[in-house]
Amino acid sequence: MAPPTVRDLLDQRGKHQFAMLRVETLDEAEAAAKAGVELLSVPPSMVMDRRFREVAPDAFIFPGDNFYEIGGTDDFLRWAFPLYKQGADAFYCSGSLATVRAMADHALPVCGHVGLIPSKRTWTGGFKAVGKTLETAQLVWNQCKALEDAGAFAVEIEVVPHSITRLIAERTNLFLISMGAGVAGHAQYLFTDDVLGQNRGKIPRHAKVYADFASEYDRLQAMRIEALGRFARDVHEGDYPAPQHLVDCEPEVVSAFADWLDQNA
Repeated sequence: MAPPTVRDLLDQRGKHQFAMLRVETLDEAEAAAKAGVELLSVPPSMVMDRRFREVAPDAFIFPGDNFYEIGGTDDFLRWAFPLYKQGADAFYCSGSLATVRAMADHALPVCGHVGLIPSKRTWTGGFKAVGKTLETAQLVWNQCKALEDAGAFAVEIEVVPHSITRLIAERTNLFLISMGAGVAGHAQYLFTDDVLGQNRGKIPRHAKVYADFASEYDRLQAMRIEALGRFARDVHEGDYPAPQHLVDCEPEVVSAFADWLDQNA
């Protein structure tokens, strides 16, 4: 199979709920692909790793970074072209509308971001829902329309009341990627760190934890410390290396070398 296309995603709006994860490692990408997760947000460096398509050949991938890591419009284009050549399917862009428009003009599929945009949270009051008032609901709608008009095919809609998301979904042609914005989104998006229970900080309300990797990491770390401690004690007490860990040569070689050293050292 090949990854779905942008056209496939748009055609499946309202017919199929896509699963989407942010993955940070090849192991996570491989696990997500084998588990049936169709859409992956990935670090740009992963796209350039030839091993990525070996482990996730059928995933639709959105490389993405915050706009302040990339820069302005020209920077985004220079960033995106090599990734597109390498097989990126679409691009997350939290940059300006001018940047979205320029990327779309070059036929680069763009996913914008509305609602709670963490990198721009100061404008909406911090890490909290956006769209709970008429004014902020209108803001989310206007953001969607502006991105659609600029040429984006998709938006990540984050921490928006699900009733507001539903009304927007009924009135836009965008592919809506819901992160905590309800089932009216056409894809449901979470971070692998949260899904696997790797996040030791505050877990977002919209996240669902399916495993407890943090406790497993604690167990492995305790095992690591215990094993390394035994190694250190063995070294300090002269128990390592033992005879079975050593190599040696024939006694006559040792004797000949000693004689040579006596004459030449």
